[in-house]
Amino acid sequence: MRTQHWNYDYHDDDHRHAAESAEHVITHPNPSAVSLSIRASALVFSDPKSQNLLSLIEKIAASNATALIIGETGTGKELIARHIHALSNRKSGPFQAINCGAFSETLVESELFGYERGAFTGATQSKIGWFETANGGTLFLDEIGDLPQSTQVKLLRVLQEREVVRVGARKATPIDVRLIAATNVNLEEAVRAGRFREDLYYRIKVIPIDLPPLRERRGDILPLVEHFLTVYKNRLQTSTPQLAPETIRLMLEYPWPGNIRELENVIHRALLVATSSTLQPRDLNLPAIYSLQSKEVASAETPEITVSGSSQSATTSRLEHVLNDLFENTPPNLYELINAITVQKAYQFCNHNQVHTAKLLGISRNILRARLKELNLIA
Repeated sequence: MRTQHWNYDYHDDDHRHAAESAEHVITHPNPSAVSLSIRASALVFSDPKSQNLLSLIEKIAASNATALIIGETGTGKELIARHIHALSNRKSGPFQAINCGAFSETLVESELFGYERGAFTGATQSKIGWFETANGGTLFLDEIGDLPQSTQVKLLRVLQEREVVRVGARKATPIDVRLIAATNVNLEEAVRAGRFREDLYYRIKVIPIDLPPLRERRGDILPLVEHFLTVYKNRLQTSTPQLAPETIRLMLEYPWPGNIRELENVIHRALLVATSSTLQPRDLNLPAIYSLQSKEVASAETPEITVSGSSQSATTSRLEHVLNDLFENTPPNLYELINAITVQKAYQFCNHNQVHTAKLLGISRNILRARLKELNLIA
């Protein structure tokens, strides 16, 4: 963690004050590990909401209580967990972070709890799991809502008994681990839908930590911009660019659906393509979906509701006309064809940004990624 001071040639007093007030920058210890991921690599506490969050972290860090960080993808949940660990009495112990959605249902149990030699085909030697690896420290379980029901039961027992049983073992191994979980989905809805155990939900939500999206803590945007400008200026060995006032205004108004990770990618690209020493709005190349969202917001704010309604009706009518043509010609695998084209065109429309595409289609990122893999659009 380090301290920096920010300065912008910008004439909005409120935003200039916010840009100069950042006191903390938390960065990932291994930025290259997140360079191709959707995780945030830096976090600041400049906005009042972020400062309140920092105050909460400092209060609960010394506790061994389980914490649940709730926030959208790319908001910095892992960095919050790392900061809690760094401020805790366990800071000299290990910090282990895993993504529960990164393992198949058949592998996640052995990854978390370990396994004994001969426990299953291919288990030629014993292996400790992530809980034992984090012994004496902190284990961060991201996307905990993706855990299968069978693993949820065993995780609950681990938290209650403070011991793990490796796959294929008969003897339990005591552990001393603080668990910090995170989710980008509504676990209460998952409980009601029967996808997540209610008893586990309340067991991990001893200390809930709500991490607002970047659009709700705009005082953090400019300090993050300055941080990423410095990072990528050094990597690309270029001079530090100036920010045009209209560029700053655009970054402050943009909703950042991909949060901090999206902001970092935008700054990286801007430095690569900029043709002058001052970054202009065109250098940001913000996706076309932003213009669509802006129009929707403007439409929602106007009293002429019938205009919006007629526009939607016209869109539905055009869609029905296209579908009728398809029904008459009946190409093979019609449903699969429509689904595939919809996903492919949405992915192209969003400049191959998975977060934007999932938001546009109204589906989760995990579902989108699975579909993109099926269509060979990603590896």
